[in-house]
Amino acid sequence: MNKSLMNAKDAELIVKSSVLKRRRKDKRLKFYGRSTIFIALSFLVFLFYSIFEKGIPGFFQYYVTLDVNLDQKRLDPKGDLSHESLYNGDGRGLVLEALYKVIKPKGRKEKKSAKKIISSNADVRIAKMILNDPSILGKTIPITFAVDDDIDSFLRGYIKRDTPESDRRINDKVINFVDILVKENKVIYKFSDYILTGSASRSPEIAGIKGALIGSILTLVVCFFLSFPLGVATAVYLEGFAPKNKITEIIEININNLAAVPSVVFGILGLAIFIGVFGMPRSIPLIGGMVLAIMTLPTIIISSRAAISAVPPSIKDAAYGVGASKLQTLMHHVIPLAIPGMLTGTIIGMARALGETAPLLMIGMVAFIVDIPNSIQEPATVLPVQIFMWADFAERMFINKTSSATIILLVFLILMNAIAVFLRNKLERRW
Repeated sequence: MNKSLMNAKDAELIVKSSVLKRRRKDKRLKFYGRSTIFIALSFLVFLFYSIFEKGIPGFFQYYVTLDVNLDQKRLDPKGDLSHESLYNGDGRGLVLEALYKVIKPKGRKEKKSAKKIISSNADVRIAKMILNDPSILGKTIPITFAVDDDIDSFLRGYIKRDTPESDRRINDKVINFVDILVKENKVIYKFSDYILTGSASRSPEIAGIKGALIGSILTLVVCFFLSFPLGVATAVYLEGFAPKNKITEIIEININNLAAVPSVVFGILGLAIFIGVFGMPRSIPLIGGMVLAIMTLPTIIISSRAAISAVPPSIKDAAYGVGASKLQTLMHHVIPLAIPGMLTGTIIGMARALGETAPLLMIGMVAFIVDIPNSIQEPATVLPVQIFMWADFAERMFINKTSSATIILLVFLILMNAIAVFLRNKLERRW
C-alpha cells in the first residue's frame, strides 16, 4: 500500500515537473518571439527615423527675396513674348543688379563672388513668371530665388564660418554678403517649390522629382494594361480549362519559379529581346512597362489562381445545374466573385514594380533627362532610378533630396497597399 502511494506521489511529481518544464519552454518561446518582433520593429523604426530625419529638411530650402526691375527691353529682346525671346533675355543680369543693390559689392572680384549666392536658374524663374503673367513686365516687384547649394549648406550649419577659408567651399567675402542679406531680412526658409515641380538637374537647389514621377506613372500604366489582362487570362485558362498533364505542370512550375527570379534577370531579358532583337529605343516608358509587366505577371497569375480556387465549388455546381457552360460559369459567376483577390494581387505586384530599379537600369532608364515626358515613347526616368542617381551625387543638398524622394516613394507604396487592403475588405465575400 505504501509502495503504491509512493509510486503515485512520484508519478504526480514527475507530471508536475513535466508541466512546469513545458510552461517554462512556452514562456521562453514567447519571450524569443516577442524579442524577435521587438528587434525587427526597432530596425524598422531606426530605418524610418533615419529617412525622415534627412528627408523632411529636403522639402524645405533657403530663398532670397530681391526687388527686381523687369525691364522689358532686356527681358524680351524680340518684343514678341515668345519662349525663345524670354529665355534669351538678360534675366540673370537684372537679378544680379537687384542683388548688388542690397549687398553693395566693390569691384569686379567681389561681384564675381556675389554671383555664387543666387541659383543659376534665376533667369528661368523670371521667364516663367512673365509667360504666366505678361503684365508684370516693366515693373519692379519682389521675387524669391533659391540660393546656391553651398549657401544653403552654410545657412543650415553644414559649412562652419570658423573653418579655415581654404577648407571651405565659400570664402569670407561671400559669407559677409550672406550676413548682409540675413540682416536685411532678405533670406527666408520655406517649403521648396522645386522638389515637386522641378526635374532632373545637376544643381541640387533646383532639382525635383516631377519628371521621374510622371515617368513612373507612364511606366506603371503600360505595365498594368499589359500584365493584368494577360495574368488574369492565364489564371482563368490554367484554373478552368487547362488539362492536367505534364505540360501544364511544367508551365505551373515555371510560373512559380519566375516569381522568385531576381528582378535584374528581367532587365537582361528586356535588353536582349526588346532592344537587342527588336531594336526598340532605350529609356522610354514603353520598354520599362513591358519589362515590369513580364516581372509582375507571375505574381498576378498566382494571386488570380488563388482567388479563383477560393470561390466555393457550390457556386460552380449551381451554375452547371441550371445549364450554364464552363465558359459561362467562369465568366458570369466565378470571375466576378474572384475579382477582389485578383485586384489585390495586381496592386501588390504593381507596388513592387513601382519600387524596382535594377531591371530599368538594364534598359537605360538611368539617363539624365531634364524634359518631362509627355508620352510612353519619349525618353524618361523613374522615381527609384532618380533616387539612385541622386544618392551618387556629391553635393550636400542631394542627401536631403534623396531622402525626400524616398519618403514620396514610400507614400505611394503605402497608398497602393492601402488601396489593395481596402478593395479586399470592401469587395471580398466571406463564405
